[in-house]
Amino acid sequence: MRDAEDAAFARGISAETLMDKAGAGIADFVRQFFPCAGRCLVFAGKGNNAGDAVVAALHLRRGGWETEIRLAFSESECGELLRKKLAEYGAAVERTAAHSSAPLIMLDGLLGLGSKPPLREPVKKLAREINALRTAENAYVFAIDLPSGLDGDSGICDEDCVVSDFTATIGAAKRGLVADQAINFVGRLGIVPLPELELPSADETIACAASLRGLLPRREFSAYKNQFGRIGIVAGSRGLSGAALLSAAGALHGGAGLVRVFVLEDIYEIVASAAPAEAMIQPVESYDALETESVAVWAVGPGLGRSHAPSILRLIQRAAEPMVIDADALNILSTDTNILKNCAAPRLLTPHPGEMKRLAGDEKYTRAELARKFTREFPVTLLLKGSRTVVAENRTGLSYNTTGNPGMATGGMGDALTGVCAALIGQKLSLFDAARLGAWVCGRAAELAIYNGSASEQSLLARDVIENLGRAFREVQ
Repeated sequence: MRDAEDAAFARGISAETLMDKAGAGIADFVRQFFPCAGRCLVFAGKGNNAGDAVVAALHLRRGGWETEIRLAFSESECGELLRKKLAEYGAAVERTAAHSSAPLIMLDGLLGLGSKPPLREPVKKLAREINALRTAENAYVFAIDLPSGLDGDSGICDEDCVVSDFTATIGAAKRGLVADQAINFVGRLGIVPLPELELPSADETIACAASLRGLLPRREFSAYKNQFGRIGIVAGSRGLSGAALLSAAGALHGGAGLVRVFVLEDIYEIVASAAPAEAMIQPVESYDALETESVAVWAVGPGLGRSHAPSILRLIQRAAEPMVIDADALNILSTDTNILKNCAAPRLLTPHPGEMKRLAGDEKYTRAELARKFTREFPVTLLLKGSRTVVAENRTGLSYNTTGNPGMATGGMGDALTGVCAALIGQKLSLFDAARLGAWVCGRAAELAIYNGSASEQSLLARDVIENLGRAFREVQ
């Protein structure tokens, strides 16, 4: 980042230009989650990071927010550019004060990229104040570039590190922000792009709307359903029929042309009576006959149970079409992972941490290291679910997802994701891109259900995510 900034300055781009664009981008990031004006409390240090926060506050104030700035240092100790932005902020016209019930957010602009733990006074005191207000007033914290007290290289955190609900990082994600131990301090990660910075490419990337935008072009007016994939879903068993229904709904709302759900005869009537009208429910006596079915993409595993393991293993190995493998199909696969080395077509695995442990053993690696190791050993695409979902593929790279919230920690979310990923593969996306985009839109749909809808972290359901997929897709397009 420093090299990119120096190169931009050498081309005649000023630090103030970058600060103004960063501040505007931060304000836009805030409005993604809080579209209605509220109250904003800014904690500012004395460098350019604080200037970004002040510019963001100015944009929010112009949009009707009630804003207040608390400086960690006297204004005379602040940098020249920050003093200029504070003067612009002070000269701005005040708007009507926000209603007392309006949400309170705090911008953490105390420390920037060059800082390292431990925190020192007076910043330490204000970091503690931010964390106390977050708890006492149920406020939401937006860190600017990185939470104050977090090492941007390693992810190591001070004991009083600011606990952020959102982090708006400037230009590109810093390695420490995606470290496993930093997740609960970073929260929802967002990228504020600065096109003026010419950043080198990397084999680790962040999935965000800007990086995913070209994956789903607008459909031609003459489009017809067979162009967008026949999805075959093998899911559900007695007591677990809902998983099949959620997968079907995910595939339908993910853009599949046709969705066929294959279930054993003993649950056919249950699934058929509750399934979306747009899905075709087909009873089968055995899973052994599925290899001859006419589908473009398979989605196998949600709610499947383990009583037909030999048939499922054969389908995983022999099916000549791409396949998304989830849930019980992963548990079955864990008994013989070596079949992944000679499958008839590409495979996307979507394990949660427990399923990953069964697949790879209880090895002490970071999530990123584990994903890289597994995809080097097996020629598959891996979507390792979690609060910072990792997508990996050998020779393609590794991608971190940015969207989602703790409300997604409930049953059915993975079933919906399986259907969405299968639908995207059916629309001719690579398995790697389908996994990146699928994780992003499901996470963003969950955010929209809470911050722009009526759900909460406690009430969020998989059906809420499915209902908001359309809005998430529109954002990414």
